[in-house]
Amino acid sequence: MVKRSKRFNAANEQVDRSKIYGLAEGLELIKSLPAAKFDETVDVVVRLGIDARKSDQLVRGAVSLPKGLGKSVKVIVFAEGDKADAAREAGADEVGSADLAEKIAGGWLDFDVCIASPDMMRHVGKLGKVLGPQGKMPSPKSGTVTPNVAEAVTEFKAGKVEFRTDAGGNVHAGLGKRSFPTEDLEANLRAFLDHLNGMRPPVVKGEFLRKISISTSMGPGAWIQYGS
Repeated sequence: MVKRSKRFNAANEQVDRSKIYGLAEGLELIKSLPAAKFDETVDVVVRLGIDARKSDQLVRGAVSLPKGLGKSVKVIVFAEGDKADAAREAGADEVGSADLAEKIAGGWLDFDVCIASPDMMRHVGKLGKVLGPQGKMPSPKSGTVTPNVAEAVTEFKAGKVEFRTDAGGNVHAGLGKRSFPTEDLEANLRAFLDHLNGMRPPVVKGEFLRKISISTSMGPGAWIQYGS
């Protein structure tokens, strides 16, 4: 059994597990709970009505959050020539090709997002076993394999977030910081849920967004209702 802190237990007592909160109400609640000593991230976890064992039901993508994430996002880019120059001008933290692949293969993973020009996948493809488990492998579905690497850098620096289903059929994402106004967190939450809801695989029947929980990094979760 996981031992919880007094702060967590005090916060947990203020959450009604039998209640499904509205979006704004739920956000106000988790922001009002006893806080950690740092500005926590507000997270959302969505249980999808999919069979995660079937590849045609897996969901992966990215969405731009209108109010940003409130943190610095470290972005690296696989590109050469003019595309590499454009990526640097857009604010990429590191740009390279075979040299960058070698660095990552050696164990360097100090970045949040990896973007690649399609012609660079000959280098990136060899890194699947390293980047895959980290959730950092570039993919066309998430907008991280693109000929316009500079635009992608700008978007991810501004608050675009990647997401993918895990083995249990859940999707996790950060929505911003606890210090954000509730209306900004709600705008980000609605943008995320609306985008995710639009990605229902055609073979999936019944309820798609089955359960939605929001929490701060160090706090208990509260159930919320999509569309409320």
